[in-house]
Amino acid sequence: MDLKTHDGSAVLAEKGKFASAMDILTRDLRRNWSTYLLALPGLAFYIIFMYMPMYGVLIAFNNYTPAGGIWNSPWVGLDNFRTFFGSPFFGRVFSNTIILNFLLLVFTFPAPIILALMLNEVRAMWFKKTVQTITYLPHFISMVVICGMIVDFTSNRGIITQLLNFLTGGDHGNLLSNANMFRPIYVISEVWQKIGWDSIIYLAAMAGLDMELYEAAEIDGAGKIRQLFAVTLPGIASTVVIMLILRIGSIMSLGADKVILLYNEVIYEKADIISSYIYRQGLQQSNYSLSAAVGLVNSGINCVLVFLANFFSRKFSENSLW
Repeated sequence: MDLKTHDGSAVLAEKGKFASAMDILTRDLRRNWSTYLLALPGLAFYIIFMYMPMYGVLIAFNNYTPAGGIWNSPWVGLDNFRTFFGSPFFGRVFSNTIILNFLLLVFTFPAPIILALMLNEVRAMWFKKTVQTITYLPHFISMVVICGMIVDFTSNRGIITQLLNFLTGGDHGNLLSNANMFRPIYVISEVWQKIGWDSIIYLAAMAGLDMELYEAAEIDGAGKIRQLFAVTLPGIASTVVIMLILRIGSIMSLGADKVILLYNEVIYEKADIISSYIYRQGLQQSNYSLSAAVGLVNSGINCVLVFLANFFSRKFSENSLW
């Protein structure tokens, strides 16, 4: 009898909590209906363009044909995944993707932080704004134009090739025809493109730091370098950690656009990555199912990396995404 009474009380308590939560939600909707209304377009965007198309993942498990469609194409299970993992190109595209993303993480992630730290110490506003404007400009240039510039500058008579020949005393020819030069060219151009724009978030974080901390550090005899390590870096640590987690979570999602515009068959050995492989399989060879399977594997790895990065960040520091 006691057990039944206890169970009945627990059910009533749960119902009471649910009713209370619904009552709070209803009151909040009535009070802030205009704010929720503003959120509707963004919510609709994600539902329509992000969640609804997810049923297309079924293509990875089909032998998809446009005539049969997603539902009427033959079901092949994991055959497309076996084809990818057993392909002679798997090792090449997987290792190239990891290596190139690792280089980008090492060089392009800290670069905007360093630039932001340097700009934060500049007191001449005209100089600071001039540097910011110059470093922001590459972000607004079309990727096609950027890649066209890189191709021209690294051609046989390009300015970068000529400068490299002058410094080394050799004759390097077309740099993008040399597989060993692709990664340095890609990484350096990425730093040039993103260093200014990506520094904005760190400059914003520094702008929110309490100036009294700097004054107290100066009174204690701390110089600029000491203030940098004792005040500035700890103050923006949470921002850096969150950006790092997001960056690690996209480590397998290197865009194919720039790679495709720069690479050629001569340098596939070092330049071919998962995204470019998906492009060739899906659009050039019309192998939609294999392309979808490779993309699904890529997304799955990124998802696992996000959770792992967030777990270790929460375990060893006070900062995490959730």
